[in-house]
Amino acid sequence: MSRSGLFFVLNNEAGLLEYFVNEQSKNQKPRGTVQLAGAVISPSDEDSHTFTVNAASGELYKLRASDTKERQHWVSRLQICTQHHTEAIGKNNPPLKSRSFSLASQGSGSSPGCQRRPSQNASSFFNIGHHRAVPTGRKAQMLQPDHLGEVREMMTRAESQQRELMRSIEGLPSSGHFSSLDQDLLMLKATSLATMNCLNDCFHMLYQQHTALQKHSLPLGVTINWLEPKSLLSEHLENGEAPRFPVEESKEQDLLIETQGEPESSQLSRDPVDIDSEEELEDSCELTEDDLGAVEEQRSVILHLLSQLKLGMDLTRVVLPTFILEKRSLLEMYADFLSHPDLFLSISGGSTPEARMLRFVEYYLTSFHEGRKGALAKKPYNPIIGETFHCSWRVPKDHVQAPQTSETSQDQTPPQEDTTDKDCYTVRFVAEQVSHHPPVSGFYAECPERKMCVNAHVWTKSKFMGMSIGVTMVGEGVLHLLEYDEEYTFTLPCAYARSILTVPWVELGGKVNVNCLKTGYSAAITFHTKPFYGGKLHRVTGEVKHNVTNTVVCKIQGEWNSILEFTSSNGDTRNVDLTKLPVTRKRVRPVEKQGPFESRRLWSHVTEALMTKNIEKATEHKRALEERQRAEERHRAETETPWETKHFSKEGDGWIYNRPLWKSWSSGL
Repeated sequence: MSRSGLFFVLNNEAGLLEYFVNEQSKNQKPRGTVQLAGAVISPSDEDSHTFTVNAASGELYKLRASDTKERQHWVSRLQICTQHHTEAIGKNNPPLKSRSFSLASQGSGSSPGCQRRPSQNASSFFNIGHHRAVPTGRKAQMLQPDHLGEVREMMTRAESQQRELMRSIEGLPSSGHFSSLDQDLLMLKATSLATMNCLNDCFHMLYQQHTALQKHSLPLGVTINWLEPKSLLSEHLENGEAPRFPVEESKEQDLLIETQGEPESSQLSRDPVDIDSEEELEDSCELTEDDLGAVEEQRSVILHLLSQLKLGMDLTRVVLPTFILEKRSLLEMYADFLSHPDLFLSISGGSTPEARMLRFVEYYLTSFHEGRKGALAKKPYNPIIGETFHCSWRVPKDHVQAPQTSETSQDQTPPQEDTTDKDCYTVRFVAEQVSHHPPVSGFYAECPERKMCVNAHVWTKSKFMGMSIGVTMVGEGVLHLLEYDEEYTFTLPCAYARSILTVPWVELGGKVNVNCLKTGYSAAITFHTKPFYGGKLHRVTGEVKHNVTNTVVCKIQGEWNSILEFTSSNGDTRNVDLTKLPVTRKRVRPVEKQGPFESRRLWSHVTEALMTKNIEKATEHKRALEERQRAEERHRAETETPWETKHFSKEGDGWIYNRPLWKSWSSGL
């Protein structure tokens, strides 16, 4: 971002807008800084590119973005940073007693002269006070709880009207005399949203001062009439949707604030459920994900949540708002990484160690586009501890590559319903949430006929990154090819939800490795994140090496959700178009025949509510599941009862399936 030749850089952590003489000097000491705490960030009404930063010190900076989208990006980032550091100052520097609104009696000894004296503390700029003497009784009258309630009601009505205004503007046609893209209307949308956010901040500052005063100024024996439930910040965050305003009695609070009830005795059996494969049917559930149209309406919820977070903060215990949820559990998402089971099964058909490594890398890179279900940055359900997911795939044997075949079969069709069992390979999959804190999932898949299986455990670590959320997939998987006594160890890339305040989208990033110790082959793959300026989305590059001879046998480039190009050491090039690869539908037992802790049955009410766009009902069901999990966790802690898993056991730092194929293979069964 530039202004009159200066180059600006946002320092989120310090709450500073730093500026340099030019872009080349940005690695040196800044020419100057602007303190963002208490600043006002406003889009300009002169055009669609400029905006102003009005600092608390009185400094005014007029900045220009390259286009409207970049301006909105910068305004949103600056407003979040400003709000976060302004609230931090208010929390760390409570109002001075001599300047606070007092609820003391008329006989209070507070000196009017003391009230008139300006505070020398810089943070007093953000405290609500007056330089003129105001009668104590009048101040007490101004801060009666019912008056704050009236203000809150007025702001709620104003916010509702502002949302109606935004919906009306968005409902206009995209062209014509009155267009939804009209610059004046876009300015009206941005200004009204900024105004409501400023009013929200002012109300919270007033409320916090009033609450702090009640704690210190009320005489003994007086009961405080709380305007907001006495819940900790962590409790607000854990449920994902902190209230926008202090509310006395509202349905929203009932749904979103953690209750502290006694543990209820769960009637759901946690014993392993016998899976009858004969009951499995080809999955007919087409859960297409709609666009995140609710983001504009829910922006104040997201802004309030983000204002409580710090850069780099661990989000493991933070549940994001319900409206961004995907209609499947994380465990089912892991199963969808096997949506090309023909490529998975073809790995064991490689006639040489090099061919098998290349086939595994090809399967690995083609698994992400279907597992992610497109580019929408929606979040799968956080699995409940003890939750499981079971499914299988039937793959016609003539769809699996033979040892001598080197081309990827892109024109194959999925298996037909009349294909008999003897003409198909069967791949079985099971996943279980084995831990809640930290959140660890174990999953396992096998095909006994092809003498291969894969075991993996993944710990998802989420981190707040300002305008993005990063998810690190800690853990590893191991593919076992029992016929060759080969093990392929692999890791998973990180995932990022970008532009969480505008139109969220997802990308993968980081370096992953695939290694086979026995054969000496390895693959190093890099998922490239898009740079701020320029660059392509979803790029991936890599190379396969034979470590013994230090020879690169294949180079890879392309996009993980589009076209991949494999170039061998002899110069031959082969392209794989992921958009044309056939997807084999998984086979799942009907919900009514599933156990109470199987994913689809466990989350069925949430899924149904999301499909009908009933966010409130979905939030209610989701919160009930999470509260039951917390209550049972407290109960286990009180009774010192350890959690017992169903299908996986902990071995070292990992989790291993209880009945893996390699155990029966080694015992000759």
